[in-house]
Amino acid sequence: MAAAERVNPRDFFTDAEWARLNRRNLWAGPLLVAHCWAVIFAAAAMGVLVPWTIPLAVVIIGGRQLGLAILMHDAAHVALHPDPKVNDWVGHHLTTGGLADYRKYHLQHHKYAQQAEDPDLVLSAPFPITRQSLRRKIVRDLTGQTYWKQRWSGLFKRIANRKAGEPLWPILREAIYGRRRFLIGMVVTVAVTAPFGYWWVWPVLWLVPQATWLPMITRLRNIAEHANVAKDEPDPLRHARSTHAGFIERAIIAPYFVNYHCEHHMFMHVPCYNLPRIQRVMKAKGVFPQMLTAPGYVSVLKLASSKPPATQAVMAGAGATPNFPP
Repeated sequence: MAAAERVNPRDFFTDAEWARLNRRNLWAGPLLVAHCWAVIFAAAAMGVLVPWTIPLAVVIIGGRQLGLAILMHDAAHVALHPDPKVNDWVGHHLTTGGLADYRKYHLQHHKYAQQAEDPDLVLSAPFPITRQSLRRKIVRDLTGQTYWKQRWSGLFKRIANRKAGEPLWPILREAIYGRRRFLIGMVVTVAVTAPFGYWWVWPVLWLVPQATWLPMITRLRNIAEHANVAKDEPDPLRHARSTHAGFIERAIIAPYFVNYHCEHHMFMHVPCYNLPRIQRVMKAKGVFPQMLTAPGYVSVLKLASSKPPATQAVMAGAGATPNFPP
């Protein structure tokens, strides 16, 4: 198996520049985690105190649920804190959990980025798709169908298809253990809020964002990062795409510098908060035009859904879908 081509930081930066860019701040990572939870609690409080803002709270909380996953991803690269033990504790216990398993999986993605052995290639390989197909996927995300399929349908199928005489409890015990963080969070939140008449806080202001907004923006993030990137791409500056994100996009769909994905693939152990600096240096050195970038998420979605319907494709003839210019 041929690993993806890597870049040498010394090809782009002096030793002093690289030392600054690759430095892990003692407090920055944990403060980002604290910020993420603070935004979640503030949005939930807004939804409780001003009920007509609940739709906005769902969007904000769903964006920060993605933020927790992004910060766990940083911990998988040992980029959340300079002390590996602190890095792993914060990354596992204060974000989404499952750090060790995710790290093992995700580092394979980096090792074989866009190569046949890339475990994430299945996410980007189908693109471009038709606009109608993308619309159907987004509808499934926003209506909870994607969440159900990913998180719960397998369990119910296993229960329904168990062999005659096979006991139910071992299946349920395994399911409970695998979802223990989810269940503990539910029980604790309901126990704290129900006595005050706010029993609905957990299902409305945690489960609904997790089941609707989070799957959709996770899909948009995956599309922006790797859709329409060539399989077996030899250029390490084009294994992933960086997408410009404005304030609103950063607030609700691209938190914690996740849109700097090309820079992340080039220098995967650089903390997320240093990626904008990487991009600025790349621009100053004239390297940025060689990197794979997009002017915004709308542009990426247009590219990813640029495949014509089958009838149009037959009439127009099959052709390669152009990529964004470097």
